[in-house]
Amino acid sequence: MTAIAEPGPEEARERQRGGALLIDVREPHEHATGMAEGALGVPMGALLAEPAAHLPDRDAAIVLICQSGGRSMIAATALAAQGYANVASVAGGTARWIAEGLPTERPDTGIDADFAERYSRHLRLPQIGIDGQRRLQAARVLLVGAGGLGSPAAFYLAAAGVGRLRIADDDVVDRSNLQRQILHTDAGIGLPKVESAAAALSALNPRTVIESVRERVTSDNVERLLDGVDVVIDGADNFAARYLLNDACVKLGKPLVYGAVHRFEGQASVFDAGRHRGAAPCYRCLFPEPPSAEDAPNCAEAGVLGVLPGVIGLLQATEALKLLLGLGAPLTGRLLQFDALAMRFRELRLSPDPDCPVCAPARAFPGYIDYAAFCAGAG
Repeated sequence: MTAIAEPGPEEARERQRGGALLIDVREPHEHATGMAEGALGVPMGALLAEPAAHLPDRDAAIVLICQSGGRSMIAATALAAQGYANVASVAGGTARWIAEGLPTERPDTGIDADFAERYSRHLRLPQIGIDGQRRLQAARVLLVGAGGLGSPAAFYLAAAGVGRLRIADDDVVDRSNLQRQILHTDAGIGLPKVESAAAALSALNPRTVIESVRERVTSDNVERLLDGVDVVIDGADNFAARYLLNDACVKLGKPLVYGAVHRFEGQASVFDAGRHRGAAPCYRCLFPEPPSAEDAPNCAEAGVLGVLPGVIGLLQATEALKLLLGLGAPLTGRLLQFDALAMRFRELRLSPDPDCPVCAPARAFPGYIDYAAFCAGAG
């Protein structure tokens, strides 16, 4: 068999001007990120399944292009084996075409250039593509806490293109925060954390709308904070907020992405009992009652390895994106534990408690408890 020609982008462009048919064999979601000007988009699978439907003339000059040259070479070889006498594959593909400054165009998908370029790596994933990215753009996430867990979660959710991030935190930036709370900088010391977070996230992705709420979560405002959001991320550093968020998420049917850290260990899970009564556990199925203040020291009292909240916060962001996109298997019914010193993950199965005071099937909502007072007085 004759070797397949591999012209570079400039030579391929010249062949195209001379009448050769340039075909982009990538998938449609990849075409949305930009195609060589004048190329016809035909996915490799469709082209090889029915080549005559797309290429009736076996003697015509054909130049195939993909992202980097691999798929187009496979397709060109397959076409040559079927009798196509003048087929070539562009060396370096679309990536090299763009790098060399040759003209490109995008199919009419209704997305702007910033969207296509900013989210190009998502658009190339068939599990996300344009529809999934639009879904993220329409999503609203509540993030409680702009500290160690909230910092990495917020950064990656904004970078991923979540349309609205509502961030609730009543604290101000302290120098001791900077060892792990990467949303904030030395210049922001003394500023409200939600203000510092909004500035950092807007600089990263101005397409994401940041709703800053400088408030501590209480029974009076928790339902207002959850209003209209699709997913809730628990980045709080106290048990009162965690129990309130859990109870409200069960009542309002919102998935809660949980995370916690202590010294060198962390854990994460998804509590989705509000939408799946009797099938999925809630936080109170795992921890029925809040501990006393003496039994639950915070980071300021016990210390925490600076990178640990980054690991757990990234897991939380991952679970939130999966929930928003409907991808994969979320951590519902599973508690993922991480030991940083041993660099080991361990998974525990969680079952819903049939006697849970909040999420047991057919049980009426018991009302909110003043968890702050409960924790302070317990023990």
